[in-house]
Amino acid sequence: MLSTRLFIATMVASGLGAGSALAADTIKIGVSEPLTGSVAASGNYVANGARLAAEKINSEGGVLGKQIELVIEDNKSNPREAVNAAEKLILSDKVPVMMGAWGSTFTLATMPKLEEYGVPMLVETASSSKVTSAGNPWVFRISPTSKMEAIAFGKKLDSFDPPIKQVDFLSVNNDWGLGATEAFKEVLTEKGVKIGRVETIAPDATDLSAQLAGLKGSGSDTLILTSGVEQLTLGIRQAAEQRLDQRIVTTGGSFPEPLIASPGPKGYVSTHLLFFSPWTADSAVYPDIAEEFVSAWKEKDLPFPGLSEGFRGYDGILTIAQAIEDAGKAEPEAIRKALWDVKVKGVNGDIAFEKDGPEGKESGQSMPNVYIVQLKDGAVTAY
Repeated sequence: MLSTRLFIATMVASGLGAGSALAADTIKIGVSEPLTGSVAASGNYVANGARLAAEKINSEGGVLGKQIELVIEDNKSNPREAVNAAEKLILSDKVPVMMGAWGSTFTLATMPKLEEYGVPMLVETASSSKVTSAGNPWVFRISPTSKMEAIAFGKKLDSFDPPIKQVDFLSVNNDWGLGATEAFKEVLTEKGVKIGRVETIAPDATDLSAQLAGLKGSGSDTLILTSGVEQLTLGIRQAAEQRLDQRIVTTGGSFPEPLIASPGPKGYVSTHLLFFSPWTADSAVYPDIAEEFVSAWKEKDLPFPGLSEGFRGYDGILTIAQAIEDAGKAEPEAIRKALWDVKVKGVNGDIAFEKDGPEGKESGQSMPNVYIVQLKDGAVTAY
């Protein structure tokens, strides 16, 4: 024991600390998420899902005989910080692959750096069509585009009672929110639904009462709300307080977790488009995988509703790890090539990539599942 301690002390003294020695025996995966700032709740859920996936992979022997090491950076819910996080991960931490960066604006800001340095990134959340249509061959997305989400919603229109005849929109004023509004407007118009008023929210807004007041008396029966957990929760609470007539439907896969423990007015119903419903995990495409994830989340005593976003990080790291294994080496170009052929059974379902974007510079786009749930009096049911 004494000689071991002396050996470690010698390494530290010579600048080769235990962390450096460990790093040589691990495979790094960079993660850029909003751990602070306006959408921090979602970013932390995704990061926790990523950590659970890493634990699972490492407990099963790791990848290529090595443990994986997540290097997680906070992009602070800010596109400029997302660029800084990517450069640190690539240039300082020397990661051969990344996952990130939650929001479409943060992801789009990061993408030029992927091309500049030749490092692939798995996109776990962003939904703007620009992410995969821009012509960046280093991008692979497992989250649905807003258009995919809108199409899935359109197929469920007949199940709403009373029927949806006219829709207003309240969306966060960024690439994600504006893109979602346009995608849903296009699909709903094709379905014969009238488009009412459109209001936007600053990403850091903490009061939506003015926008909601502007939507009162619009004649619409439905309000489609697109933003992160914090603003969804606020919007639903303030809509109930103002006795807004429209039913509320939220998009983007975020869920207003605080309304579970502290519901709005009795009988108030909101509808949510999700990409994983932990309340109905037994009906997932692969129930055993979904339930294993739910169990691991519960063991860490993490907030149950956070599962609806945490799965993104879990599926993302599982996919990256499989690509590294298939590549046979942890090198950026080899991982990029392997991602085109990867096939993973995830919490959301099957993960595989199709080409999207200009010929010769295509990005990868998976075809994920979309689920609809309703929240009433703190209880969630499948729709």
